[in-house]
Amino acid sequence: MSGVTGNQDVDIDLAQLVRGVWARRLKVVAITLLGAGVAFAGAKMISPKYRSETRILIEPRAPAFATAQATDANAGQLLDELNISSQVQLLQSADLIKQVISSQKLYDLPEFDAAANSSALGDILIALHLKKSPLANPPEERVIDAFVERLQVYQVPGSRVIGITFTSKDPALAATIPNAMAAAYLAKQSGAKLDSNSEATRWLEPEIENLRTKVSDAEQKVAEYRAAHGLLPTNGGGNFQTQQLNDVSAELTRVRGERANAEARAQSVRNALSSGEASDTLQDIMSSQSIQRLKGTESGLQSQISDLQTSLLNNHPRLKSLRAQLADIKTQIRQETQKILASIENEAKVATLREQELEQQSNTVKANSAQAGEDEVGLNALEREAAAQRQLLETYLSRFREAASRADKNSSPADARIVSTAVQPVDPYFPKVVPIVVVAALATFIMTSIAIMLAELFSGRALRPTSGTEVEERVEQETVDVVVVAAPPARTPASSMLAVQHEEQEEQQDEVAEERVPEEENEFSIASVAHYLIGSRAPLAIAISPTGDNGSAATVALARTLASAGSRVVLVDMTGSGHPTELMAQGRSLPGVTDLLCGEAAFGDTIHGDYLSDAHFIPQGTSDMRRAMRGADRLSLLLDALSSAYDLVLVESGAADVAGVSKLTQSKTVEIILSMPEIVEEEFVAAMTSFEEAGYERVVLMSGGNTDGNATVAQQAA
Repeated sequence: MSGVTGNQDVDIDLAQLVRGVWARRLKVVAITLLGAGVAFAGAKMISPKYRSETRILIEPRAPAFATAQATDANAGQLLDELNISSQVQLLQSADLIKQVISSQKLYDLPEFDAAANSSALGDILIALHLKKSPLANPPEERVIDAFVERLQVYQVPGSRVIGITFTSKDPALAATIPNAMAAAYLAKQSGAKLDSNSEATRWLEPEIENLRTKVSDAEQKVAEYRAAHGLLPTNGGGNFQTQQLNDVSAELTRVRGERANAEARAQSVRNALSSGEASDTLQDIMSSQSIQRLKGTESGLQSQISDLQTSLLNNHPRLKSLRAQLADIKTQIRQETQKILASIENEAKVATLREQELEQQSNTVKANSAQAGEDEVGLNALEREAAAQRQLLETYLSRFREAASRADKNSSPADARIVSTAVQPVDPYFPKVVPIVVVAALATFIMTSIAIMLAELFSGRALRPTSGTEVEERVEQETVDVVVVAAPPARTPASSMLAVQHEEQEEQQDEVAEERVPEEENEFSIASVAHYLIGSRAPLAIAISPTGDNGSAATVALARTLASAGSRVVLVDMTGSGHPTELMAQGRSLPGVTDLLCGEAAFGDTIHGDYLSDAHFIPQGTSDMRRAMRGADRLSLLLDALSSAYDLVLVESGAADVAGVSKLTQSKTVEIILSMPEIVEEEFVAAMTSFEEAGYERVVLMSGGNTDGNATVAQQAA
């Protein structure tokens, strides 16, 4: 048995647990081999089961003559994830299972009859009404239940492949059933498409005949309505009235242009005659053949006169005759020009009369066209109805021809195909002897080891004292005769402790004048307080130094004493003078609490090591104290974080009062240490009374002892 007493804190000794298992290794090996042998015998006694698998690919399949558009339309539906899941459920449907059972004659096989395979345990459960008797179900239902229990249909993840697996004691049957399931599924799918085509043709035949009658009636109504309202069609697609209005408008525009042209031509001839200008430049005059002949004769006479004037006098009869002829020709030209002008004016008058007639005709045609537009509204409605009936008829005829062409079985393949057929398995699916034996042996070994470890724990052999208890024992063995401070519930009141202290001082004054009580015999010494804190395992202790820096120095000595005893301790300098920082850091320039509260230093940068011991400390800091106190609410978070990393967090708060301590922590169970190397009765009584009235029961006095850090560390090392 371990030497652990009942009131000690203990830890589990893992090495002892391993030693306990190793000491019984032969027993562990024997039990493990026994478990493996039992598993091997059991695996050999189990009837082997075989499993085989068939895989089906879901994809759109159409006959060679099918259009690509129809194939794409079907593909969008078949490749849907929900459709693949629906096909999995279809493969597990009762109708398909019954069809396979009937085709393979599974009713005659004992493997699928639960009543024939009953066991003694099953009979007992049935007798106790804990299990339903298989005979209560019809034979067909028993076979279906056994079949479904051995069947597994699933979708291969990330694909359009469906797997069909079947487990059976007969390897040939394990391969036959999945193939039969796949064949029945494909036949069912193909038959469903044939049934769909047959139903489509049966339904479309009467509908097509009915639509033909409707189309004929609608077209007859269109023809009758068109004839009744004179809406004769034209080549342009409109009615006759509209076409006539367009023709009259075009003719009217043309006549108006001719009239304006004739008037302009007449005005130009008239202007030329009135001004006496030459009319040779006018198109209408020069295009007249009479004018052209007269102009030619005039030109010839002028040529003769010019020739004769060179040899004859002006009064020569020949010249006179020629001049008379020339004057007569000019007169004829003017007369012919007047005729041309009269002809042009007549053209303008005729064009004006034609324009008036066309305007009257246009007004009449406009009225007729407006009426025709109103009548055409009803005609359009009849034509739309006829066109809709005709389009529906054409659609039905197209679908009827397509459905009729797929009436043959070979023209409607199933939208799936077998990509992997089941083959007769050679090795059984279950049981796997080697894995079963290995797992059983491993489980037996683990359970046996756990049982031995539990026996070691319950016997106490695998328990060992904790580090704190070892420290206490070491301190006792070093003959440091100290008196541990009592636990808070049994602590001596302040007045009693003070009276005891005075009695001791009076007795010693009688024996040795002006000599202090040795530290080893002082109940409130630094070593006694350290021993108490180690035993109480308090995570947080707040030191109050009413007498000033000498109390802070004692707190530093306490931290070093705890560190030398093996405790992980950190001291937080919350004093105003910063004396603990000077003792532990040999200076005050390190970042500390004030820098952390002001946000000028990281948390890890404020923790430093004591140069004389293994203790850690957080100095006062170099930032402004007033600005740091604005973030005093975060001090509790700082102390909580330190408590999780150290065995003890020791806060030296100087001459603080109850209100100051309450800002650091709300807990009343925190350790309060009154650090007074030399007891001042009034200050001690006042501090003790104020803390007890505030509800702090765990108040400890620390007085006497050496407050020099170097001396304390040297004493602990000795």
